[in-house]
Amino acid sequence: MATKTMRFCSALVLLATLLATVPSAFAQQSREFNDYVVHYNALRTDLLPAQVAQGYGIQRSANRALLNITVMRKGEGGVETAVAAEIVVDAANLTGQQRDIELREIRDASEAIYYIGEFPVHNLETYRFKLEVLPEGEPEPLLLDFRQQFYTE
Repeated sequence: MATKTMRFCSALVLLATLLATVPSAFAQQSREFNDYVVHYNALRTDLLPAQVAQGYGIQRSANRALLNITVMRKGEGGVETAVAAEIVVDAANLTGQQRDIELREIRDASEAIYYIGEFPVHNLETYRFKLEVLPEGEPEPLLLDFRQQFYTE
């Protein structure tokens, strides 16, 4: 049992490390709102290390993508703290085909909170994402949208 728990913790640390390095490797984007910063990106799941994907039940494939969202509250001295949020995703390709993306919350030992969801993609397919992000304790959602093109070949 301890070995299984250690493997899970190792996978969790690897995912946190991967997601922390995603900004430079995969052009993570962010948008600032008064007291919050929402970080978001989408990448093919075959770019995840096998151990990380397996640890989170993510199917690695050039034809699958992972949407990753993190919500941070701005604090004193520029320090940001991860906060829980309710997130609604509206995703569609340029032909108008809607994709249901169910997000899962992941919390790691360093108190980071990530929301991830998988969806299928095709080569040169562009998705338009509209996000409604409601940080815990806030009355109104933060609204943002972005586009991402995927290359699978």
